[in-house]
Amino acid sequence: MYKNLQHFIDTLEQAGELVRISTFVDPVLEIAEITDRMSKVDGPALLFENTGTDFPLLINSMGSEKRICLALGVKHLDDIKNEIEALFKDLAGPKNSLLDKLMLLPKLGKVGSWMPKLRSGRGECQEIIYQGEAANLEMLPILKCWVHDGGRFITLPAIHTKDPHTGTRNIGMYRMQVFDQQLTGMHWHQHKVSAGHFQAYKEMGKRMPVAVALGGDPVYTYCATAPLPPNVDEYMLAGFIRKKQVELVKCLTQDMYVPADADIIIEGYVEPQEELIWEGPFGDHTGYYSLPDYYPRFHVTAITHRRNAVYPATIVGIPPQEDAWIGKATERIFIAPIKMTMLPEIQDMDLPIHGVFHNLTIARIKKSFSGHAQKVMNAMWGAGQMMFNKILVVVDGDVVISNYKALAQYVSQNIDPETDFYFASGPMDVLDHSCSKFAFGGKLSIDGTRKTPEELRSNDIVAPDLRSVRIDKTVLQLNFPEIVDINDSLLQDNISVVILGIKKNRKHHIQQLNQQLFHLTTFFQHIKVVVYVEHTVDVHSIGDVVWTFTNNVDPRRDKYIVSATSATDISHIALDGTRKSRQYDNFDRDWPNIIVADEATIAAVDAKWRDLGLGDFVSSPSLKYRKMLLQGGATVEEV
Repeated sequence: MYKNLQHFIDTLEQAGELVRISTFVDPVLEIAEITDRMSKVDGPALLFENTGTDFPLLINSMGSEKRICLALGVKHLDDIKNEIEALFKDLAGPKNSLLDKLMLLPKLGKVGSWMPKLRSGRGECQEIIYQGEAANLEMLPILKCWVHDGGRFITLPAIHTKDPHTGTRNIGMYRMQVFDQQLTGMHWHQHKVSAGHFQAYKEMGKRMPVAVALGGDPVYTYCATAPLPPNVDEYMLAGFIRKKQVELVKCLTQDMYVPADADIIIEGYVEPQEELIWEGPFGDHTGYYSLPDYYPRFHVTAITHRRNAVYPATIVGIPPQEDAWIGKATERIFIAPIKMTMLPEIQDMDLPIHGVFHNLTIARIKKSFSGHAQKVMNAMWGAGQMMFNKILVVVDGDVVISNYKALAQYVSQNIDPETDFYFASGPMDVLDHSCSKFAFGGKLSIDGTRKTPEELRSNDIVAPDLRSVRIDKTVLQLNFPEIVDINDSLLQDNISVVILGIKKNRKHHIQQLNQQLFHLTTFFQHIKVVVYVEHTVDVHSIGDVVWTFTNNVDPRRDKYIVSATSATDISHIALDGTRKSRQYDNFDRDWPNIIVADEATIAAVDAKWRDLGLGDFVSSPSLKYRKMLLQGGATVEEV
């Protein structure tokens, strides 16, 4: 695989997947704005060679299907999944003869060759050493991505911690806000493995050693994001993917081991008894600002790096961004262990990009019995980081779940909202702002499978052909002026969903409006699902609807079911994906804004665009979303 990050850069450049930018671009806001523009148009990886520091900065290096495949050394993302499945079958299959067992030895030896190896002496990552006062974070081109971010932060850190009782290593990726030359925050969410390590050190009253690796083989970066069980070493997965073990060297000031071929290492410690620091807010992968909170302090004791090191970075925000493709890799790779260890009926899985990973998951199964979708639902919500999933759609048959039109048609045909929408409560991602309680909220599973007789509410229900259904928008808006916009175009594809953009003006508005729409009008008698979004959302952009709706809905709280009036009628459901407030919804948590660039940064990038070598001018994606915020009542300062 790759010797270092420069090797990966050379490979990207040879493949025509990288643009070098020699013009000075400020790591504070400007690099993020350029990268956001490129992410939205499927643009190339970017190497900023003039950052105002001694380090060039690489960003968007895994921001397409081709580049994530190059990073992982495969032609197709399914190649890794297929290899895992084959290995599982070989190791777990029946061994009836001595010859069968002997034939396993080479495979077992191969598994052993993937395990990380401790190396004596110093690694390439320690060619240049800064310790004590010389270890200054200001030497690095650390980004500030969005105008209301709490400050600059390290965006692609592979953070190494270990269990103080067992010594088991964990590598995770957590935000590191920079507070001064030798102090950052450690954004460890309560559900993460490193947060558990921190708690263990706290209970023991011991200082916690930490090491942060930047760069090296891009597989290291991917593996730091992978949802592995706590007892599985991320560097074993890295060795499996790269077909070469990871060589580790000991840090100079901490009892930790890091990849010898990394570009940059930041060594330090967390003192568990020390007062926490107020961290954030930050624009996050949800497309919204994460709310500020208290997190541990990380103290830098050394910074080492290889000669000619490159600083890797990424940005997160309104999708699509680079992290969408990192998420796609996880989607394809982790189907195999899910099938082999927990749910053999799983045939495919899809995490739509606009569902920002945890908000929306689609699974296709081989259905064998009544209630099979519910069995899958319960298993998936109990499996590792799938516990954060908010909306799970389960289908069967031969539908291609990445073909969202065909998927929606299939689900629409097979659902009875009254019986096929299942609601639960459970742990949610810390970043989920829609929950009424911190990190705890509602979940929804939609059983879109073909129903057995036992699962049907009535055998007499006939789903109507919707292609002839018309909603008179003029009449509807005349009677309900709070309906600012309507998208009923899905009906023409026989998808029983209508999207309404609503400007709320009273308490319980959605609930009252929904009752009126289904009981006092004839327009909605054939519609199974109504989705409400804020009036500022473009209801005709399905990507924006999915993104805002899945972020803003707490399914258990925000559902309104209208039961069928007879055995032959269809039932209906409405889901409220609008912004919640104290005024209209009795919502008592702060609600964050979406992430947009400020006018000054947009203008600065516009002015230097011709010097960047990026081809035709690309306008800022933030212009559209700034308009959304202003239409929603935000002040210019808030935007």
